[in-house]
Amino acid sequence: MIVAGKLEKASYKLRPGDEINLSLPAAEASDLVAEQIPLNIVYEDADVIVVDKAAGLVVHPAPGHARGTLVNALLGYDPGLTMNGTNRPGIVHRLDKDTSGLLVVARNDHARESLVAQMQARTMHKEYLALVQGRLKHAQGIIDGPIGRDPRERKRMAVVNSGREARTHYETIAYYSRYTYVRVRLETGRTHQIRVHFAHLNHPVVGDAIYGNQEWRKDPPVASLSRQFLHAHKLGFNLPSGDYREFVSPLPPALQQVLDRLDANGQRS
Repeated sequence: MIVAGKLEKASYKLRPGDEINLSLPAAEASDLVAEQIPLNIVYEDADVIVVDKAAGLVVHPAPGHARGTLVNALLGYDPGLTMNGTNRPGIVHRLDKDTSGLLVVARNDHARESLVAQMQARTMHKEYLALVQGRLKHAQGIIDGPIGRDPRERKRMAVVNSGREARTHYETIAYYSRYTYVRVRLETGRTHQIRVHFAHLNHPVVGDAIYGNQEWRKDPPVASLSRQFLHAHKLGFNLPSGDYREFVSPLPPALQQVLDRLDANGQRS
């Protein structure tokens, strides 16, 4: 650190009036590849990008998904994205591959710090729409169960005593003969939280290949579903500027068609 033209030790204590000269290193290159993948951008400014993610798109590169992810698409959209001195988009929360809907990406360190602070304070509003199997006993409620690695199958998550606190709020929108259509609000953001919590109640999300079952495939109105019925419908947060913004994504056509077929078959009760 150079203070008033003189190199000082790291232990030097700054005094009022000190003039500091800093040299910031250029952003380090990463092994991430920018790709021209279509994105549905619903909002952007100098600090954040709000994306309406399609089902089937993996958010971050991982073993088996090195290319073709949301991160690759973001770098193709804005090659100038930097985070912590590297060319990496600021992914502060994720959606599962087969979950569609809204997520926010930070464009710089300041924005990331603001968004992470809101998530930690649980002031970011995240609301989902889901169709779960069976008829929920209570029209609304809170699922409160710690989530951690499933001790029997480490690639899965489960409600376990040693897990991290997880709370999911839900309210019923409609009952069908074999399903319940619900609005879900996350108080915490654990991996696969909604899917794990409803499976724990023995009401798995329809179409969930990991935590669900295949009973729904025997029901013609939903049998053609090729993804899980889970959609990040609403997202609200404070922009780094301080203004609160809320974004809404309508139910994708493939999911709306399932509800329409259920209604047409007289299954709403």
